Amino acid sequence: MRTCDVFGIQDLHVVEEHLGKRVDKEIAMGAQKWVSLHRHNHIKECMQSLREDGYQLIATTPHTNATYLPDFDVTKKAAFFFGKEKDGLSDTMMNEADGLLKIPMYGFTESLNISVSAAIILQSVVAKLKKSEIEWQLSETEQLQLKMEWTQKTIKSSKEIIEAYNNAKNK
Repeated sequence: MRTCDVFGIQDLHVVEEHLGKRVDKEIAMGAQKWVSLHRHNHIKECMQSLREDGYQLIATTPHTNATYLPDFDVTKKAAFFFGKEKDGLSDTMMNEADGLLKIPMYGFTESLNISVSAAIILQSVVAKLKKSEIEWQLSETEQLQLKMEWTQKTIKSSKEIIEAYNNAKNK
C-alpha cells in the first residue's frame, strides 16, 4: 500500500481467499488514507472486475518466457498481479493473464519479495508514463471526488458533520 502511494497508484486490489487481514497502520504509515483499497474474496472476482474496467491483467513472475520489464508496453491500462513470496501466483492467474512480466535479475537469487518487486515495476512503469504522451493522470472531477473521500477519512465524525450540514441547509 505504501509503495502504491509513493508512486501515485490510486487503486490497490487485494485478493483474500483465505484470511482477510486488516491494514497494519504501523506498516502502511498513513497510506491507507490515500490509496483506494478494493478487497476481493476470489481471484476470478478480482480479474473480472478489472477487466470490466478495461485493464489488461499482467502476472508478474521470475519464471517462464515473460516480457522483461524494460520492454513492457505502457500504452494499455494494466493491472499487475503479485503472488505470495512462497507460492507465487495461482494457476488460475497464470493461465488467464493477458501477459506475463518479469524483472531482469542477474544474480543467483530467483525472486524478490513482493514489496521490492512492486516498487521496481511501479517505478519503471510510472517513469515511462511520465515520459509519454499518454493521459494517465486523474481528471479534475476524479481528483475532487478523492479529496472529498480523503477528507472524510481524516476528519473524525465526518458523517455526522456532513449530516448536520445537510440538515441545516435543507431547513
